[in-house]
Amino acid sequence: MHEAKYSTYDIRVRAVRACLSGMPVANVAKAYQTHRSTVHRWVVRYENENSEKGLFRKPVSGRPRKLESLDELGLSSIVLKPASDFGYETDFWTCRRLLQVIRKEYEVEISKWTIWRRLREAGLTYQKPERKYFEADEAKRQKWIEEELPHIIEIVKQYRAILYFEDESNISMTALLGKTWAPRGKTPVQRVTGNRGGISAMSAISKRGDLIFTLLEKRIASDEIIHFLKQILQHHKRRHIVVVMDQAHPHTSKKTKAFIESQKRL
Repeated sequence: MHEAKYSTYDIRVRAVRACLSGMPVANVAKAYQTHRSTVHRWVVRYENENSEKGLFRKPVSGRPRKLESLDELGLSSIVLKPASDFGYETDFWTCRRLLQVIRKEYEVEISKWTIWRRLREAGLTYQKPERKYFEADEAKRQKWIEEELPHIIEIVKQYRAILYFEDESNISMTALLGKTWAPRGKTPVQRVTGNRGGISAMSAISKRGDLIFTLLEKRIASDEIIHFLKQILQHHKRRHIVVVMDQAHPHTSKKTKAFIESQKRL
């Protein structure tokens, strides 16, 4: 049997949900590296409360906590707000930032390790967030799905065309420096080139995974897009091709549109 691990609220919830879905308790206990009796106890607590609220940790005997007024829900309510709401420059939380807010709001002195432990108890973990670009317009995206996508599917079926999705990216050749050990107070110096360069990558992938790509040592403009479209047509000499591209200027320029309109198979 595995040595029992510390359980967060999130682990308890997921374990109970697994049991309720029909997974054997022994399997759940093994998956979460705890004892089956512990999993049984979580299920009973859930059933007694008839909700996941029963899985919050209950007070135990011993020295009272310094921060009794801030429970797991209260702590989560702070962390799930952007840190910028509390006057910080960015939205991200660190233990130090949270410590400062709690000291100010609750006027209590607690350690960084106490904050770390309380965050774990609340089912919170230190994670790298996913990117979501604020330029994205969800209304336009939904309109494209409802209006443009059916038209694309219809064209593909009508001409028995091969559907490609095309995009570009730039790979910077600027030297990246990692961390190393050095005497305290003496920052090491690493010689690197001052010539900044990059590689432009252009690729298109089909529904079944066929990949066509090209690499360029310059910025991508209309001429490069046209050359790449010719490359796709050359690759499929007898088939109609449908290429989905975004609204970047090289894709929508007069020169690119004129070329597309001149091609019977594109």
